[in-house]
Amino acid sequence: MCIFSQPVVSVSDTNIFARLLPEGWQYLVYQMRFETREKNAMVLPLPVQLPATDDETLEFISLKQHESFFEDLNKGFPLALPNRSFLSQGIDSKVTEMKPTLEVHDVGDFIASFVPSIGDFDRLDEQFRIPQESWDKIPRYSDFGFAVFQLKSLQGQPHPMAFKFRSRLDQPDNGSVFFPTVHIHDGQVHRREKFDHTLFLQDPAFDNACGGYKQRGYPVTDPATGYVRSKWPAKEFCDIDASCGIVDPDALVHRLEMRGRLDNVDVLASLHPSDFKKQSGLLPWLGLPITVGVAGFFGLKWFFDRRDRVAEESAEESSR
Repeated sequence: MCIFSQPVVSVSDTNIFARLLPEGWQYLVYQMRFETREKNAMVLPLPVQLPATDDETLEFISLKQHESFFEDLNKGFPLALPNRSFLSQGIDSKVTEMKPTLEVHDVGDFIASFVPSIGDFDRLDEQFRIPQESWDKIPRYSDFGFAVFQLKSLQGQPHPMAFKFRSRLDQPDNGSVFFPTVHIHDGQVHRREKFDHTLFLQDPAFDNACGGYKQRGYPVTDPATGYVRSKWPAKEFCDIDASCGIVDPDALVHRLEMRGRLDNVDVLASLHPSDFKKQSGLLPWLGLPITVGVAGFFGLKWFFDRRDRVAEESAEESSR
């Protein structure tokens, strides 16, 4: 889902689009359905280029006139509609007084701010800060920047949040696309969470890996990438003009669904062909910790720890 500054009642139907540009910018579009009992904000951690600055690192984009952004993307997968089923729970907490101290941008249904680092959160409205003890539990964000979207309503499905940021994961011939998927809904960082995500990405490396898509039947997960590719290029089913340049009209769209109770981690999709095999399989989104060259957040220790936890959980279930 995402990181909220205050507890939420429920979050579901999360969609994320990402595309890495040659000059180091990454597009990111995010939409979800939510309900909260008090004013809230969503926080998206980002692996920005350092040093990060307020006006040169991130650019917000309003998609208020294109609320059907993700509906369009799904039209490229005519026989595979996403399954919407899971919710995440939150708890109540007291509302604190708002004290605006950081530059804000009016972006359609949101008031948005870019927070260059964890140390800059004290420049943000107090109500929309994440407790320091929460950040202490996820030290990999110590040098991240953050896009913060203050929600103007208490429930519903607002139009997609969109922006582009300067990514430090853009490497010559070996870039990676970052999807912020870690959950913090009640001020706590839980090891596992319920996921109801659909990830979309565009990149020439993924298109080349799929080739002519000669597999029989449609749709199927491509064995090279672990994602399902769209049946046509994006211009055949997306409103390209309304997407504000975010969608590449001539590229395919690749989709990955994450459903159920999964490890609470971000997703890093490597764009290097040698890593495609590592990203595919039963759990392709867990390619992040395996691809050590570009995923220093977790490393192999995280992967082996997870393997041991899965073995322990399986043994416990067998003994019941």
